[in-house]
Formats: sequence, structure tokens, C-alpha cells
Amino acid sequence: MLPCGSVRNWIAAALLVGPSLAHANPASDVPSAADPGNTADAHVTLDYAYEVDTSTIAREITNDDPLGRQKTTNDLSFHQYRHVITPKLELGIYHDTWISVALPITIAQARELDLHDGIDRGSSTTVRDSLLTMDGFDATDPTSPTTGNLLFRGQNRKGIDQVHLGLGVAPMSQKRDPTKPTWKLGAEVRLAAGKLMEFDRENVGSETGVSRGVHELRLWTSFGRRFNRTEGWFELFYQVPLRERAGSLYKNPGFGATNSGAGQQAGVSFGVEAYALDDRANKNRIGLDLGASVVGHFEGRDYTEMWEVFAFAGDVNAGGPLVLDADPVTDGRQDARHPGISNFENFLETSAKFALRADLGDHARFSVGVDLKWRSDHLISFADAGVDFPLCGTGRCENEDNDLVNPGTQEVNPLHAPLIDLVGHRYLSRDNFSLVIGVQGRVLW
Repeated sequence: MLPCGSVRNWIAAALLVGPSLAHANPASDVPSAADPGNTADAHVTLDYAYEVDTSTIAREITNDDPLGRQKTTNDLSFHQYRHVITPKLELGIYHDTWISVALPITIAQARELDLHDGIDRGSSTTVRDSLLTMDGFDATDPTSPTTGNLLFRGQNRKGIDQVHLGLGVAPMSQKRDPTKPTWKLGAEVRLAAGKLMEFDRENVGSETGVSRGVHELRLWTSFGRRFNRTEGWFELFYQVPLRERAGSLYKNPGFGATNSGAGQQAGVSFGVEAYALDDRANKNRIGLDLGASVVGHFEGRDYTEMWEVFAFAGDVNAGGPLVLDADPVTDGRQDARHPGISNFENFLETSAKFALRADLGDHARFSVGVDLKWRSDHLISFADAGVDFPLCGTGRCENEDNDLVNPGTQEVNPLHAPLIDLVGHRYLSRDNFSLVIGVQGRVLW
């Protein structure tokens, strides 16, 4: 969404700041109802965001280091762009209390994996392990080999991931009481909608969805206060998955599977807006907002940079190297496709935010902003082999007293693919950088 100290991108968070005499930062606007002379406020927002993501995909390689240090090598370069439009409505239902609905719509998303500098098709570990062939794969033209450094191109995607339904309240409002800051509390249910994001190498043209199929809950609180020509703001949020819709790739296969769901997130944002123009008589204002945020992403499973390649290599019909065994306790292998999503390691996302905002009277708000984001290096394939059960007595147990995951038992994790999850074979995402350019328009009644 928009990087301007207000509503965020595909993570979206209602920022906050508190004004006294006039509206400023969009988070300063508190929708209300049932006030004298005011039946109900309605705030309509339209966000547009263009996001470019890049990272280096590295791979662990086996080695005999006597100190046990794990060696890695760069393999691929990841590039993705995405266009998102988000209409949003906030409607006052009582004194400083409102409900909201937002619909982030991905109008275009495309991603590519190129050979990293100094790597050719013969030396790529992804090709060496047959996750991709020397010809590569282009989902937009699957019958032709890729050319140049391009090794993989995903399908062009569009659609809806979630519908955001929220409830907010402002226990304190600087507009009502200039001696106090504006304090907001809110909860938002994010309901999975739209076509699921899947990959089918036999019918790639039909898989254009962007929905992860995960229902989530987001809780947030924010504080802000306006001074003479500046406003400071601060926000906290916590986001947790609730459940998955039917057909989602986030399925718990049982047995010894761990961390099979989507990860949680928590973060803090803060900043200050300074006014270059503050015409209080006509309620016109131009301000520059400078901010930063830190978001923690806690381990789980997700659509990483490599998810389409993993799904490609896990196709049952093609007998790919990542085909899984759905039932480890039954003789033989019960073939199951690899879903593509994989376990990722905890990582930290930091960002710097810049926004230029203009308020025209009481009813019109415009802004343009830029977010610069960095993510810490992290593993993107490290599903555990399983869980070592205790000796039989109660609950899930084993008959052998050891610290091992015994093959052919309930301890085995069906989602574990040794070729990408075993130490010495795992994939890493590093040198992550994202640029988000956003434009926002708001109308307040």
C-alpha cells in the first residue's frame, strides 16, 4: 500500500498522529458519528503502490570444514515487480469509533530468477540438482528455452489476496482535547479471498491467482501529537494467522510436521511530519513526513522467492526430485506434490519512509511517498526432518530410546525434502532490497 506514515502496503497498518486544530497526517483523521451536527463521517481512500523486490538466492554446499562452518555460494538473482490498488472506506459508527473495509487488488505481478554473476547453467546448483533443467523454464512461454541469464520466469499474476475488515476507536483525540495526544486502538480481520496462488507446470496458463488462502488477525495501537509545525507519530502492530481456507497450500500433513502454517508478524513504526506550509485559516497544508519501521517475521511457511521452482521440481506427474512421501509409515512411497511454499527462518525487515503530503481544506488529502526496505539474510528452505517422540507411555511415542527421527515412523515430517531442507543443501535469501512508490488520494465527508 502506500508508504506515507498512514496505511501500509500488502501489510497495511493504520498509522497515527494527532492534530489539534486541523487535519494533517491521514492517521490524524478520526472518523466519528453521533456528534452534534454530524450524523456520521465517511472517509474514502484510494492507494496505488508500485513495488520492486530484489534479492540474491544463495545455496549451502557440503564441505569438510573441521570447525563445522557452513559454506554457501551465490546461485540466482531474484527480481519481482507488483502493482497494487487499494480502495478503502472508513465509516464512523459512534463517537470516535469507526468500521473499515479495504480491498487490496494486485493488478500485475511478475517475477524472474536469473543466474547470479559468475554463474552459468552448468555451475548452478539449482540445475545440478535437477530442480530446473539447462533450458530453464518460462511460464509465459513454456515450450521455449530461456535465453541469456534468465533461468526461470513465473506466470504473470493478478487478483485479490484478502479483504480487510476493521474496527477502530480513539480513546483520546487531540482534536477534541488539545492537551492530549491522539491514541487509537484497532483490530482488523483479513479474510482470504480470490483465486489461490498455485503453480502447475502442466497448465501454467491457468494459475494466475495471488491469494495465499490464509485468514489473519491484525491488532494495532498508535499514538501521535501535533506541536506548532510538526507532528510525531508512533505505532505498534501484531499479526497472526487464524486458519486456512479450503485448498490452501498451508496444510498440516500430521505425523512429525512442524511449523506448517504461515508465520506471525509484529512491528513498530515511528516518524515525524514537518509542515512547509500551514494555512490554518483555509486549512491548507503541505508537509514532509519522515519515518522508519522495524518488522519481525517469525518462522513458518511462506511463498518465498523459490516457491514456484520448488513446485515445478515437486510435480508428481513429471517425477521431479522434490516429490514428497505423503505417508511415511506405509511401505513404498505415497507420492505427493511439493506445494512450493517452504519453511523460512526468522528475519527482520527495516524500512525508511518518505512522504510529501498536501491537505486541501477539510475534505481533500493527497500524498506521494517512497519506502526503502531491507530484510536480514535468512534461510528459505529448512523444514525439519521430523520430531523425536519420547518413549511410549502417553501421547505420541516411540519404542526406541534415542534422539533420532526414525525412518518409516510417525516421527517423520512428510514436508521434509532433503534435497533443499538438509544442512548443506538449503537455500538462503540475502541482500534483500525493496523499493515502494505510492500515491494516495483521500476524500472526507
